[in-house]
Amino acid sequence: MSSSETYHVRIYNSDTHYWIFNPEQKKTIVMIHGFRGNHHGLYDIITTLPDFRIVIPDLPGFGESTPMTAKKHDIEGYAEFTEQFVQKLKLGKPALLGHSFGSIVASAVAARSPELFSKLILVNPIAAPALKGPRTMFSYGAKLYYQIGAALPEKIGRALLSNRLVVLTTSQLLAKTKDKALRADIHRHHLEHFSTFQTRSSLLEAFNASINHTVLDYAAHIHMPTLLIAGAEDDIAPLAGQYDAESHIPGAQLIVIPGVGHLIHREAPHDAGVAITRFLNR
Repeated sequence: MSSSETYHVRIYNSDTHYWIFNPEQKKTIVMIHGFRGNHHGLYDIITTLPDFRIVIPDLPGFGESTPMTAKKHDIEGYAEFTEQFVQKLKLGKPALLGHSFGSIVASAVAARSPELFSKLILVNPIAAPALKGPRTMFSYGAKLYYQIGAALPEKIGRALLSNRLVVLTTSQLLAKTKDKALRADIHRHHLEHFSTFQTRSSLLEAFNASINHTVLDYAAHIHMPTLLIAGAEDDIAPLAGQYDAESHIPGAQLIVIPGVGHLIHREAPHDAGVAITRFLNR
């Protein structure tokens, strides 16, 4: 982390306002959000975990965090960022949670630096390659979209990448709930936060990382208690891949939530919170 980089970190349910945490206080969970998201996205799950201190950064290049200047916005770069900020804040040995793209980053960190974390939680983990399988054409189309958005002049490119119709189409794909009020709130949230990326180049780098890696790249090297929470109707991270991840991560436990897609943190936060609490208190 250089002096020119500024990273935004939110702390919830804390017993103190200081950066040096007392290990006698609440157990800590570090959360890593998904692609194009920021710390706001996981708030519904945070509200179901009042007995835990939650520390969640905006990943570099997203939300209020500046891009990294010395590293690429790839899995290795984000893994190094996570390791450094956990050590800098002296968080002890917290649990680590990652959602979607964050699940890949969290898996890489767990494999690289197991001494920093006690347990691993992967929500809607990406366990199947995006450029293979039934959504291959969609993934290639998205890749072209981000490449064009990065290549166009700034104003036009950012307008394309922030296009309301594109964001709503993506939101429709992600949301499976039949609750009209919840669906409308999910769409509102995506319109408000999906375009808070800092630069088009860092966004493209992060997108390329998201489609070229999966949790399975790191699974064999994860040797800490691991909980996988999957949505039965997840089109982005299909259920078959979740069973594959469970079989490749030694001792992993998989929980499947019925009727839910890729937004467990919005559509079934209570179910996720119960599963996480049981897992961490075991």
